[in-house]
Amino acid sequence: MTLSIPNTIHANKQLFAAGEVALVGAGPGDPDLLTLQAFRFIKHAEIVIYDRLVSEEILALLPEGCKKVYVGKKQADHRVPQDGINQLLVDYAKQNKKVLRLKGGDPFVFGRGGEEAQFVLKHDIACHIVPGMTAASACTSYVGIPLTHRQVAQSCTFITGNVQENGKLALPWHTLTDKKQTVVFYMGIKSLPLISQQLMAAGRQGSTPAALIHKGTSPKQQVYRGTLDKLNDLVALHNIKPPTLVVIGDVINTFDEKSLANLGYLSPK
Repeated sequence: MTLSIPNTIHANKQLFAAGEVALVGAGPGDPDLLTLQAFRFIKHAEIVIYDRLVSEEILALLPEGCKKVYVGKKQADHRVPQDGINQLLVDYAKQNKKVLRLKGGDPFVFGRGGEEAQFVLKHDIACHIVPGMTAASACTSYVGIPLTHRQVAQSCTFITGNVQENGKLALPWHTLTDKKQTVVFYMGIKSLPLISQQLMAAGRQGSTPAALIHKGTSPKQQVYRGTLDKLNDLVALHNIKPPTLVVIGDVINTFDEKSLANLGYLSPK
């Protein structure tokens, strides 16, 4: 069913019209992981407002003449504050442009897509939502880590590792200690010492398998495997920087080295 009311999120097959905004998930970086729907919106954009984690390969798919506006964020370095991003979407839409908000991963998984959609709709501007493959799913698959596996992990939890302004990371740590639960931290490399400490203090065994996936699905992908109690040592040894996904759980060791070499994805290192 297609809805045409201006302040309603359109059904997914709706065409991208002038004066509308599309929040599009670009996935974790590999352009092959774009949905067909995302590709269609990208090819019709007139203005793109994009994040730091949108790859150059995906930006290269934009049509000639599309205006690019970079609003990427790093920890403690927000080039354009969120209120400013929201207003840009509305301002360009009111100029009767097809406004593409291109976001790494999925707009609704730690992407503030909900906030942006609310702001756009409040201004009676039509908004499309196009899901993307989130990093926790794509990056783990590319390095041979299933998020769930029968008799090994029956649940998976996605968590943001960004600390609050007071330097703390207030999480229900006691709910993250189940041996059959995979835990994935986005944006957690800076707060990894705190994450490791709190998980072990809550009862998660230090010997729990863990992995750090740096720039997953890209040609620069690197994966470092170890245990929860040794993750900080891995970061120091290899000078690991963001963007890096932190994965904790017994699923890390599902495949042996011979199997990993034959998975057919980007070769893990």
